[in-house]
Amino acid sequence: MRASDKAYATLREDIIEWRLAPGTVLAEVEQSERLGVSRTPVREALSRLSAEGLTTAAGGRGVVVTDISLDDIDEMFELRETLEGKAAALAAERGERTVFEQLHAALLRAPELISESDPARHEYYALVGRLDEAIDSAISNSYLAQAMRSLRVHLVRVRRLAADDSQRLNAAALEHAAIAEAIASGNAKLAEAATTLHLHRSLSHVKATHSPH
Repeated sequence: MRASDKAYATLREDIIEWRLAPGTVLAEVEQSERLGVSRTPVREALSRLSAEGLTTAAGGRGVVVTDISLDDIDEMFELRETLEGKAAALAAERGERTVFEQLHAALLRAPELISESDPARHEYYALVGRLDEAIDSAISNSYLAQAMRSLRVHLVRVRRLAADDSQRLNAAALEHAAIAEAIASGNAKLAEAATTLHLHRSLSHVKATHSPH
């Protein structure tokens, strides 16, 4: 792995997981020492992160981690409903039934992965990631898939911000299971409706738990 790729991957993960909080100044010298690379790879990594909207230039302060406001969250979910609703409908029309049947079964068992244990929650998030990947693959539309991948970077930050509790995660698992089931049945309208319901409930939860920085 190139030094710039390593720096990018590490900084990106630290931002998404809130180890680098909004407003944190990312000085090249400090980050190069922390990551064990020279300043040039760090500069390249920060440029890529800025292109994704995870960092931004802040005048004389240099590059800082971007914040997420309630307005940002509303805008993200507006776009998410448009993109993911359409993707679920296309997946129902074009996807392999058996793939989504298996995901449906796994998501019904997901509450077993949801506890106060963080490693267990990561397994659940990985399962949700598999559903996302299956939908991306099924829709056979590289532009739509890329747009959703770009948006998901910010949605992961929002999910961490919302401090998901076990009750909400259990409900979300059943909502994801319903999406997978609708896709597996080939019912495009139901798949889109199940996605819209999940997003509505997710947005309500995020806004109820969000504390502005």
